[in-house]
Amino acid sequence: MLPSRFLAVATLLLSLPLQALAATDSIVLGMGCFWGAEKRMSAIPGVLDVESGYAGGDAERAGYRDVLNLEKRIQRGRTDERNHAEVVKVTFDPEQVSLERVLIGFWENHDPTQGDRQGNDIGSNYRSAIYYNSDTQRDAALATRDAYQQALSEAGYGAITTEIAPLRNYNRAETYHQDYLKKNPNGYCGLGGTNVAYPGTVPGDGQQLASAQAPEQLEASDLNRERQLIVFEAEDCPFCKQFRAEVLDHWSSDIPVISTLNPRPPQGWELEKALFATPTMVLFEDGEEVSRYTGYKGDKERFWKWLGFQILTPAQQRIAFEQGTERAFTGSHLDEKRPGVFVDPITGAPLFRSDTKFESGTGWPSFFNPVEGALTYHEDRSHGMRRTEVRSASSGIHLGHVFDDGPPPTGKRYCINGNVLSFVPDSQ
Repeated sequence: MLPSRFLAVATLLLSLPLQALAATDSIVLGMGCFWGAEKRMSAIPGVLDVESGYAGGDAERAGYRDVLNLEKRIQRGRTDERNHAEVVKVTFDPEQVSLERVLIGFWENHDPTQGDRQGNDIGSNYRSAIYYNSDTQRDAALATRDAYQQALSEAGYGAITTEIAPLRNYNRAETYHQDYLKKNPNGYCGLGGTNVAYPGTVPGDGQQLASAQAPEQLEASDLNRERQLIVFEAEDCPFCKQFRAEVLDHWSSDIPVISTLNPRPPQGWELEKALFATPTMVLFEDGEEVSRYTGYKGDKERFWKWLGFQILTPAQQRIAFEQGTERAFTGSHLDEKRPGVFVDPITGAPLFRSDTKFESGTGWPSFFNPVEGALTYHEDRSHGMRRTEVRSASSGIHLGHVFDDGPPPTGKRYCINGNVLSFVPDSQ
């Protein structure tokens, strides 16, 4: 016999008018990792609930580990079983939002041309998919696919690879996957798709006729083709804002930098692979990607180290990142006497003014006073000695050591490797 509370719920449901029971609809969509998909689809007005799950595979029951383990066997050629895709079950009120609008949100918020992958998430479990529960949903899926394919083709993208099939074997994902980005705001930010608008709409807002242009693609003529850093951002990405506040807003490096909300590089420039998260910093040389740094969580020193390995010579890298030392009288700037400032070779941050430089006779550039806040100090017990190492505060690279045998007024001698200094003369 059913408990009284279940009988009460059943009685209530039976008493409701038929139209009230059918007031909502749902459709299951695969857009790669379901964390970002859940966040994106939840933002559509009229969507009542978005649930992460697994669907489209042969197994009636499956969880996260089951899907991952099966994908490994598939990649090794040990099974021909169809795996589930990570999906979101989108429940919506048809009186508030149309099925077409929900599907437009699906198309615009991921790249449906990538096959068994989404960005750097590779495998059939990350495939693009629409799993319908009615002929009406199937017809809408096919019609919106054909319309969006035209827009993608005009933008230079390939064929849509989205699987469109009846829903089967849906499994709700584990509780810790539900509302993941709400519970874990440090999760990565998706790029929001290809940035190609569904015909007649603004990207990400399929309810409005296009009244504004998508973020413009960068113009190659405005950039430094020889070497250029491009920061790919997204509007609703908190880590993009953090990177801008901590790094971009204080940029003084010799490397030219520009940021963009458009996930495509300038016309004629080439990315090595698709972008999958923001911020992504890509270094281009001669219009081709040579390296990238994806994501940012306040790890400023790690970012500068990445950039340093791209722009410093092997000899400079040995000093900067391995606490190496150039041989006496062989480094740069030993005889530099012009008015100006010596700066960090990666960040461009000022380290020493030339009027604090003096002839020490040691064979290394020597200074009696750094720019305020430019250095950090660290105990160094290497080589059987006890010394004070100095590093650049902006990038964390090793510069040299400080000793107590310098001239007045400080009595300090900052003994610095000239090869990890850049010099900027004062403007005349």
